[in-house]
Amino acid sequence: MVAVAFPGAIGAFAADTGAPAARRARPALTVAVTTPQKANWPRTLPATGDISAWQEAVIGAEIGNYRLTAVNADVGDQVRKGQLLASIADDTVAAELAQSTAAVAEADAALSEARANAERARQLRGSGAMSEQQIRQYLSAEQTATARLQAAKSKVQADKVRLAQTRVVAPDDGIIAARSATVGSLAQTGQPLFRLIRGGRLEWRAEVPEAALGQLAPGTRATLTAPDGTRVEGRVRTVAPIVDRGTRNGIVYVDLQPGPKRRSVLAGMFARGEFELGRDGVLTLPQSAVLLRDGFAYVFRLEAPVEAGEARVIQTKVKAGRRLDERIEIGDGLPPDARVVASGVGFLADGDLVRVTAGPSATGTTTR
Repeated sequence: MVAVAFPGAIGAFAADTGAPAARRARPALTVAVTTPQKANWPRTLPATGDISAWQEAVIGAEIGNYRLTAVNADVGDQVRKGQLLASIADDTVAAELAQSTAAVAEADAALSEARANAERARQLRGSGAMSEQQIRQYLSAEQTATARLQAAKSKVQADKVRLAQTRVVAPDDGIIAARSATVGSLAQTGQPLFRLIRGGRLEWRAEVPEAALGQLAPGTRATLTAPDGTRVEGRVRTVAPIVDRGTRNGIVYVDLQPGPKRRSVLAGMFARGEFELGRDGVLTLPQSAVLLRDGFAYVFRLEAPVEAGEARVIQTKVKAGRRLDERIEIGDGLPPDARVVASGVGFLADGDLVRVTAGPSATGTTTR
């Protein structure tokens, strides 16, 4: 049997059955809409580096071969300038001081006698009662006695200095970073007994590429992140005048501001941070509104007008920039008044029909 189609038969059949010639497309997704928002974001320069003591004083013994009789400071102690940290046995030095003090008294008495003889010789000079040779002897004896008294006094001063050196004191305010002093051990000249972080000050020695060093100056604000996530503030103190030939990086010294947060950082730690170079006015979108695909960033704009709560979307390529919290900077490719899909962009394709919800979109200006 052969089926034959007559002109108008299909249209007549459709009219008789009431079936539509074309069906209306159904929305692919129900979406919320947002618009780019203005924000005032900091322009930053990232860096990494070690945390170190601003200055570390090495405190050692100034006299040797004497026992340590007391140690009064330990690691972590905060000390004041002049505070006693350790004591060295001083009995031998004290005895030497007493001996030299007695020698001064003896030299002083000898000088008094020599002066009396010299004065009498001066009075008898020219009278013939005393020979010229004897007169010169008396005058010479006076000079010798004077020199011996000065030497004895110098010995007393030296013994007093050595006695003072039996007290190991802090040269400045600070925090004890290390201690090797132990009671009963023999102190040796120059032997380190304590290490002191002067003033308790710490600094971040950030390594910065040579091309970026010119953007930094003393006073530039810096924020570093401690290993536990705490953010610590600081200010650039100085920029090193040389660059490492191997890494092509320069060292930037950042003074860390004192406070409770600084307790999260210790000398020797490694930290990441950033320098604030200024602030820029930018357009931002929620990160959920940006689709990253094949190394490019896209958003889905709503094609105007929106009819019956539905609209088609246009896949638009944009230039994505910095990220801050849950938002991303849009550098190019999107007008400020554009309406874009706020989330679920991974399920959309260019030209899809979507249903727009009546829920509120993100509004306002964000700052940091």
